[in-house]
This record gives sequence, C-alpha cells and structure tokens, in this order.
Amino acid sequence: MDFKDNTEEAAFRSEVREFLKTELPERFKDGALAETGMYRGAFEQLKDWRQKLAAKGWIAPAWPKEYGGASLTVMQQFIMNEEFAENRVPPVGGMGVSMVGPTLITHGTEGQKKEHLSRILSGEVQWCQGFSEPGSGSDLASLQTRAVKDGDDYVINGQKIWTSGAQFAHWMFMMARTDPDAPKHKGISYFLLDMKSPGVEVRPLTNLANQNMFSEVFFSDVRVPAKNIVGELNRGWYVGTTTLDFERSSIGSAVGIQLQLDSLIRYAKEHEGKGSSRTGYLASVKGELADRYIEANVARLMSYRVVTMQAKGMIPNHEASMTKLYASELSQRIARTGIKVLGLYGQLFGEGAPMRGRYESSYMTSLSATIAGGTSEIQRNIIAQRGLGMPRD
Repeated sequence: MDFKDNTEEAAFRSEVREFLKTELPERFKDGALAETGMYRGAFEQLKDWRQKLAAKGWIAPAWPKEYGGASLTVMQQFIMNEEFAENRVPPVGGMGVSMVGPTLITHGTEGQKKEHLSRILSGEVQWCQGFSEPGSGSDLASLQTRAVKDGDDYVINGQKIWTSGAQFAHWMFMMARTDPDAPKHKGISYFLLDMKSPGVEVRPLTNLANQNMFSEVFFSDVRVPAKNIVGELNRGWYVGTTTLDFERSSIGSAVGIQLQLDSLIRYAKEHEGKGSSRTGYLASVKGELADRYIEANVARLMSYRVVTMQAKGMIPNHEASMTKLYASELSQRIARTGIKVLGLYGQLFGEGAPMRGRYESSYMTSLSATIAGGTSEIQRNIIAQRGLGMPRD
C-alpha cells in the first residue's frame, strides 16, 4: 500500500480541493444537511450544487463520459470521495447513481439506458432497492416475491421490506422469482418498476429513533412490462450481484466516523468537569475515547487497503467484508462512548441539544448497522470461507 499520491493523483486532489473551496455553498459546510439524509426537502436545497457537479461529470464520476459521467479512475474516485467526505459534502446521487445506474450501464439495453440514465443524473427520479423480504434478508436468494408472465407483461405479487426511501422513490430496482422450479439462485429476474404502478402499496416503517427511513412495500397483481427486465430472464441474481459490487472501499463511512469522533473529542475537552456532565470524564471514558480514535484510524487504513487492491485490478472480497464488519461495529461503539461522554445530555434530541442531539439518535440507529448491507454473521462467514479457507458450516 502506497500512502502517497503520485503526480497525477496529487494534481487531481488539488483540483477537488480547489473546487470545494470555491464552489461548495457555505450552508453545507457544517455538515448539517449531510447528517439529515437525502429525502424530504433536500432536492431543492441541492439544486444549484447538483448543477455544478453535473458540469464536471462528478455526480456520477465512475460512469463513462458518454453517459454523463467523468470516467474517473478508481484512485480518482477514491480521492474525490475522500475529499468530499472530509468536507461533509451532502450526497446527491443516491441509489440511482451508485447502484442501478452502473448496473444499467453494464447489463441494460440501449432503451433502458436512454430512458433512465439522464433522469438519474438530473435528480428528477429517485430510486429505491427492492431486495430484502420478511423471510429473505441474509439469505437473499430465498426470496419469494413472484413475477408471472402474462402477454407483454409480468404480474408481480409479494412483499419487500427495509426498503430505504421507498416512500419518496419514483422507481424501484428489484428482484423477483420468475422460475419457482429452478435452483434458488437461477430462477430470479431483475426488474425496473414504476412505483406509481397500480397495486403498489408503500407503508413507511418507524425506527427506534422515530424516523421513517425505510418502508415495507406490497405488490398486488402489479404489471411490469417485460422490457423492464435487466439482463437475461432468470439470471437476475447475477445482475443483482453487480449492483452490490460498487463502492466497496467505504471511505466515506471511514472518514465520517473519524469526523464524528473528532467532534466528540472536542466536545469532551471543552466541557470537561463542567456541571452535571462531570461524571462523563472519568478516566475510563478518556480511555474509551483513545480506543475509538485508534479504531477510527484502523477503519480508514482498511479502506485504503481495499482501494489499493481495486487500483491494481484485483477484486476485494473478504477484504471488503472485513472493512464493512469493522466499520459497522465501530459505529456502535462510538455511539455508546458518545452517550457516556455527554452523560444525561445524551438523552436530548434536536437542534438545541448538545451536538444537535446526535448521540440520542445515533445510539438507536446504529443498532441496525450490523444488519443493513449484510449482517455481521454473513460478513464473518465470508471472511472465514474466502479469507481463511475454512469450510462451510
């Protein structure tokens, strides 16, 4: 692993930094919008910023230029993501840019690309992912949502769950079973579904932090044109695997963890021994902060390892699982430490609360970190089998 940029990489990093210095709106620089997510009300706030990014092809930097991207190399993408994360730049692309767009570029028809890619870049269409089901999460290939051919359409019945942003999405990329008699990985197809289709019902779910970040979605005789299948019929599992392959270094998460910890340490120093929070500064808590600081740097180094492999043309597998597992469990440890540092103030929520009430929320939302994106158990299985060569259980 080389920690230094080469000449071309250093020049690109300087270009990104100068762009952010001159073009990033002041209202974004404290990170408030980045913390609130990309749903209700965010599109209008980001409209001008989106246009500036689009002019450079930086909304979708990995996409080929012919589709509105910038054709950046792996290292350039990494540098851009790292610098954007360091400056708390709010994301603008969503799942359209990071997941379904690259999948369409790889597997889609020209008609599908023409219909969807430009609207993904403009931001006028938001996407959600229809993969997980109540009985098919970690073992996703066991999904039971059915799609049955009827003329020029497929009729879909079933349910999806934990669908992030479904209540705000215009389209869904989803997998459904089209051949129930085939082995479970070989009877699945990948569909693009208009969320306004008759028979689609979205029910927002409320998490522990009283947020509606995801929904359950029900399909009752929903008709989807056969032209909306991406890739080959009954080979959607392999198309879906492509969707899950993008941005594996997780540098944004690693930097975000580090920035969050830096803020927590500053707060601890500024409030040491003051008022009712005095008990938050026992030696044990200071020791925890030191541990978290070391761990945050380890998370970043793991991201560097993954992108170094990608830049060399290698495919990180168990290495990406190690990075995800470590970062998700670290986010939970930081949330617990944050509550200890703030003491009773850690129970407060809202703009007027210390640190904007971040830890009241993160303590509860971080519980899902070791479930979303592949459970810790799944990640450990991958590490054991593909990294350590251990047999399947």
